[in-house]
Amino acid sequence: MNSASTSSGLRAAFSYCVQQVRNYDYHHYLCLLELPPNMRKAAFALRAFNVETSRAMDVASDPKIGLMRLLWWKEAIDKIFSNKLIEHPVTRALASVISEHKVSKNWLKRSVDARINDANREVTDIPETLEELERYAEDTASTILYSTLQSGYIRSTAADHAASHIGKASGLLLLLKSLPYHANKNGHIPYIPAEVAEKHGLLVNHSGQREIRADSREGLCNAVFEMASVANAHLQKAQELRGTVPAEARPVLLPAVPAEVILDTLRRAQFDVFDPRLTRGILGIPPLWFQLKLKWYSWRGKY
Repeated sequence: MNSASTSSGLRAAFSYCVQQVRNYDYHHYLCLLELPPNMRKAAFALRAFNVETSRAMDVASDPKIGLMRLLWWKEAIDKIFSNKLIEHPVTRALASVISEHKVSKNWLKRSVDARINDANREVTDIPETLEELERYAEDTASTILYSTLQSGYIRSTAADHAASHIGKASGLLLLLKSLPYHANKNGHIPYIPAEVAEKHGLLVNHSGQREIRADSREGLCNAVFEMASVANAHLQKAQELRGTVPAEARPVLLPAVPAEVILDTLRRAQFDVFDPRLTRGILGIPPLWFQLKLKWYSWRGKY
C-alpha cells in the first residue's frame, strides 16, 4: 500500500470516527469541537472507540453476539499494541493515535473489560452498592478523559483527579438516563443498587430472585435523587480543583457541562427518569441553549 492510499485511508478512518460520535454521542461531539485542533483527531478516535463498545450490547439482536463484539474489541486492542493491522475504521484511527501519542493500553483495556463484565451479568442481576456503579462509571467514562489528556501530552495530577470525578458523575447520570430504555427493553431496572433500592422500598423478592419495583414512582424518584446527589458531589469536587488544573487541560474536561445539564433536567423533572423532558433537545434543553452554554464555559476557560 503506497503512502497516498495509506493517508487517504487514515483520513477516511478519522472521518468515520467523527461521524460515529456525531451520530451517537452528540453532546460529547460538541464538547470535542471545543478542543484545540491538534487534539481533536485523537479525541474523536478515543470517543468513537467508546461509542463502539458502549453500543455493542444495544445493537446486537442477541446478548451473546453483543458480548462477542466486546471480546472482539478487547482482542483488537491487544493487536493494535502489537502493531497488527485490523481492517476497521476505528481501529485504524486508534492505531495511528496510539503510535503517535503513546496512549496507555491500560485505560482502553480497563474500559472494554468493564463493559464485558457488565455484559456478563444476567438481565435480572442487581449491583449491590453505589460504589460498584461509581467504579463502572470511572472505568468506562473517566478512562476516556484520562486517555484524551494523555494524547494531548497533558501531565497533571489535578487534571487527572478532576477527570476521575467528572467521569464518575457523567457515567452515573448517563446510567440514570438510560433506565427507561432498559426498562422498556428488558422489563427490568438494572442500575439501581440493592442498598439504595432497599432504602426506598424498591427491592422485592420473587421466588428467590431480587427485583427492582418499577411501579413505585415516588420510591424510584427518591432512589434517583440519591444517586444524582452522588454525581453532583463528584461534579462539585471537580469544580473545586479547577484553580489547580492547567489551562490546556480544561477543554478536555468540558464533559462536565453535559453532566450538569442532565442534573438540571432531572431537578426540573423532580428526578423522574420517565419524564419525557429528558428526551427533548440535547439532554433535555434546546440545542441552541446547550451550545451557548458549552461555548460560554469554553470561552471562560471553565468546565
